[in-house]
This record gives sequence, structure tokens and C-alpha cells, in this order.
Amino acid sequence: MTPDELVRTFIKHIEAKNLDAACSLMTDDCEYDNVPMAKVFGIEAVKQILGPFTSGCSEIDWVIVRQSATGDMNAGVVLNERIDRFKMGERWVELPLAGVFEIKNGKISLWRDYFDLATFQKAMAG
Repeated sequence: MTPDELVRTFIKHIEAKNLDAACSLMTDDCEYDNVPMAKVFGIEAVKQILGPFTSGCSEIDWVIVRQSATGDMNAGVVLNERIDRFKMGERWVELPLAGVFEIKNGKISLWRDYFDLATFQKAMAG
């Protein structure tokens, strides 16, 4: 598996709302930074952030617009531009963002998403 494939697999698990499978691809001490919101460390903290959000969605579809990777599974970096889509009730909420993933020893050690908070709040308000 390559860093590119690792991140694509991670996203597929998120879309399937399989947080255990997604987090199995992360290091135990991983950093998840939702810029401009909170930063958390460790798999359980990631699940605490993602769990309530993903369980409130009937469908999740993260569209990778562009993705670029460098390095290997021992030390790699993946950058992507995405549109994260969440079906809530009868409507889709869309959030354009940029993601950064650092890969160390075959797992994701850092996941950082950059997005505009006002855009997110407006989308959530409907």
C-alpha cells in the first residue's frame, strides 16, 4: 500500500461510518487537527470527535477533488482538496476543505483539515 492508497482507504472507512477500521489506520498517538476548531491526540479522542458527527448522518461522501502524495509508508505526506458531504435528514451539507496527512511507520500520524468556519456554520444552518 502507498500513502495515497492509505488515505483513500481511510476515507472509504469514514464514508462507511466504520470508525474502528478508519482509526486502525492511525497511530495510537495520532494528532487530529480540525483547523479552525479543536486539536486532539489519540485514537479514542478522534472517535469522540467523529462518532457523534458521523452517527447523525444517514450518508457520508467525501469527494477527493485533488490528491498528491510524496514519500513512502515509513515517512510520507498526502495533501488533498476535498468536498466533504454529509446527508442530514433530507439535505446534503457540503464543506470544501484541504487535508494534510502525515504517514509514519505505515499509519496516519497526523490528520489536519483546513476549512472556513463561517462556511461550515452557514452550511449546518441550512
